[in-house]
Amino acid sequence: MGRPVAVQLPLQLGRLQLLREQRVVLLDPLPVPDRRVRSPVMSSHRVRLVRAAAALAAAAALGLAAAPQAQATDRQTGAGDLAAARAAAQNPSVLDQLGHFFARGGVPPTQPLAIAPSDEAQAAKAAAPRLSGDTVPVRTLDAGFVAGRPGAPVATVEFAATKAVAADGQSASVWTAQQNGSWRVVNIASGSDETDYAARAAADGGTAFREPQLGAWYELKDGRVLPLDDTARRSVGAHGVTVAAYQQLVHQRYGDKLPGSAYDTAGRAGGFQADPAESRSAAPLLTAGAALGATAVAGAVIGVRSRRRKA
Repeated sequence: MGRPVAVQLPLQLGRLQLLREQRVVLLDPLPVPDRRVRSPVMSSHRVRLVRAAAALAAAAALGLAAAPQAQATDRQTGAGDLAAARAAAQNPSVLDQLGHFFARGGVPPTQPLAIAPSDEAQAAKAAAPRLSGDTVPVRTLDAGFVAGRPGAPVATVEFAATKAVAADGQSASVWTAQQNGSWRVVNIASGSDETDYAARAAADGGTAFREPQLGAWYELKDGRVLPLDDTARRSVGAHGVTVAAYQQLVHQRYGDKLPGSAYDTAGRAGGFQADPAESRSAAPLLTAGAALGATAVAGAVIGVRSRRRKA
């Protein structure tokens, strides 16, 4: 998609950090090739593309209807947890930060703004941020599912999200995660993908989850993985695929980059140089490889990307 990416330091729980662009908690931040990452961590490595169509064909050829017995999702997040997550997002200090987030148009406090501090304070107050709709669990592709572990869920809850709106119609997503038994706000992201896609999937009788290496949103329903956005459609097609076929697809993408793999132990978690011939011949629907580790928000490396247009 040509979106720029910048690798940030690991997010510290309890320390609110704001960005104009959404920060995505990546299991291992290998960006899409055309994002041209430049970072001391990433060096000049680039990401190899994997043929999605070939993976799906292989799944069919191997008769993968009997692939790992994967649960749709992990445990249900309890009402008490979601209430606690929402209470954290409702904290007056968080609402104040939201006001400044909206006043600055999402520009981080570390970057200069073309308005005076007094004007920013006035705009923050005028933003009158409020929470809107339900707080929802946000599920992410599970490493065990990628590895093919029997019984592993397709996706697991990574954090909770609550939509916030400003008086002028701007929206943001407040991310909360558990740390030492309590819920804390860990990020504010522009837009409301997390709650929007969750609501869309729920209305259809399914469950939303994301594949953060691609920034793709899917719906799990009746043993199938269905696309919720354009990126997901390029990944699994307009009509989606079976859970078994999807497992083979993500295993081909990330299976050799799981924790403990040669890729991981060689310290190549920031990416690797693609073979030029391979890159040129790759199909346009293909995806970036990324190591899939079992991480919580606390230790994740944060990538920055602009919100993609919703389907």
